[in-house]
Amino acid sequence: MPLSADLWAANADLAKRILAHGFVRGLRDGSLPVQNFKGYVAQDAYFLEAFARAYAFCLANSRSREDLYGFAGLIAGVLQELKLHRSYADRWQVDLTGVTPVEATRAYVDFLLETAGRGNLGETIAAMTPCMRLYAYLGRTLAANNAAPLYSEWVKTYADPGFEELAVQLESLLDQHAEDTEAVRANYRRAMELELGFFAANV
Repeated sequence: MPLSADLWAANADLAKRILAHGFVRGLRDGSLPVQNFKGYVAQDAYFLEAFARAYAFCLANSRSREDLYGFAGLIAGVLQELKLHRSYADRWQVDLTGVTPVEATRAYVDFLLETAGRGNLGETIAAMTPCMRLYAYLGRTLAANNAAPLYSEWVKTYADPGFEELAVQLESLLDQHAEDTEAVRANYRRAMELELGFFAANV
């Protein structure tokens, strides 16, 4: 089994907890208050900017031309997500300038950037992969259960095959550059825990 698949399977308990969380259930059935979703959009935009910077660290520490292309493509994917957040912001009057991160957002951002700053490519990718794989999982699962119209655009974004391709691309980079070490497993687990905390902070 590839390391990426093994790590995802080892953290299936957290993936299931997130899928069952009230925030995600609210996305699926439309019961999540719009005000909560607006707060999430602002926090997630702040997070995604840091996520792009972590990819930039990966690009700087890459080892081949193929890696350069790969991380550049992944950064482009984050920019597309940010455009989606801008469309939400315009529709629901969400101010994305000067966002003050809540504790859960700050913890996740600090974890990513501190990990990336240490310069170990495999350990950094291990800290970033859960976000991509989790959102692809949530998108596909919610789309398969006829998500309510209110948040259908969010569901379609992460259920899209193009997003799955980005998740697979990052997992491939994980398999190429990460070793099965305690640090890699700890980073993956920590990122999943922080994902749960991020959703929990927005209900």
